[in-house]
Amino acid sequence: MSLLSDLVNLNLTDTTDKIIAEYIWIGGSGMDLRSKARTLSGPVSDPSKLPKWNYDGSSTGQAPGEDSEVILYPQAIFKDPFRRGSNILVMCDAYTPAGEPIPTNKRHNAAKIFSHPDVLAEEPWYGIEQEYTLLQKDVQWPLGWPVGGFPGPQGPYYCGAGADKAFGRDIVDAHYKACLYAGINISGINGEVMPGQWEFQVGPAVGISAGDELWVARYILERITEIAGVVLSFDPKPIQGDWNGAGAHTNYSTKSMRQDGGFEVIKKAIEKLRLRHKEHISAYGEGNDRRLTGRHETADINTFSWGVANRGASVRVGRDTEKAGKGYFEDRRPASNMDPYTVTSMIAETTILGKLL
Repeated sequence: MSLLSDLVNLNLTDTTDKIIAEYIWIGGSGMDLRSKARTLSGPVSDPSKLPKWNYDGSSTGQAPGEDSEVILYPQAIFKDPFRRGSNILVMCDAYTPAGEPIPTNKRHNAAKIFSHPDVLAEEPWYGIEQEYTLLQKDVQWPLGWPVGGFPGPQGPYYCGAGADKAFGRDIVDAHYKACLYAGINISGINGEVMPGQWEFQVGPAVGISAGDELWVARYILERITEIAGVVLSFDPKPIQGDWNGAGAHTNYSTKSMRQDGGFEVIKKAIEKLRLRHKEHISAYGEGNDRRLTGRHETADINTFSWGVANRGASVRVGRDTEKAGKGYFEDRRPASNMDPYTVTSMIAETTILGKLL
């Protein structure tokens, strides 16, 4: 075996029962993903059977140097598309040694909301449209763009094909298949309006699993772009000017919305969202004011609006939902760098538990 790839791709199942578990967590910025691996004695499918672990929080901006230990609690298991076999990816959240969630642990509070009996009864479904931009590593400029220059104006790139319109499709397709392998309910991909920008969709997923799946899908994408030598950006407005930003439109429904008469439930839920607009906006991602300008298929950040088939509204209801009188709606406000635990649980809290102020 002279090639490094031969060793990377070694199949361990014929020689040992041991597996590798890659523990994943969210770092101090709230967007940086960290991970480290450990050996386990055999396959594991239940996260409660996995050992807790720890890391140096002073190196991730999450703890002081004199008391740096942060504890990882395993929460969700996915198949590892990189090591394959029985090896796994483990989504974790982070706690102090005393068992208190650290400030960047948004999953803990989300889990409390999703375990509320009223929320459980409504079975909230989510479909998250994650937009992102691929950047050339050395110049931090979108993939496919001339260095220091600009491509032709937007128009031919959205869902486009061709060497002059679609940049990074090999990365996108590799990510698509890797997510399916991992067990993530990725439901599709497409090229976006700005060249070098793409989107994948996760869902429908129920409750807290929407956040788990989106974070692991982001991690897998980070790993694939690492291999490709391309930088992944979740900046909501990576290029200023007449270029589309990047969002994470969040599609949502409850059991009541999916049943006959659900459109009336949807309209009441939208009114609750209107009353908490500022609070939601403050939790919907950093730099979102650069994206939500009222242009490029967005609503103005300071004004709440909704409409049927209106991509310039804060909340869009689909034609199919209007026609059927039941279904789902799309919250178009979240930025591409939003925390899915925060956004999904906040929508449930506002629309189901009725918190208005």
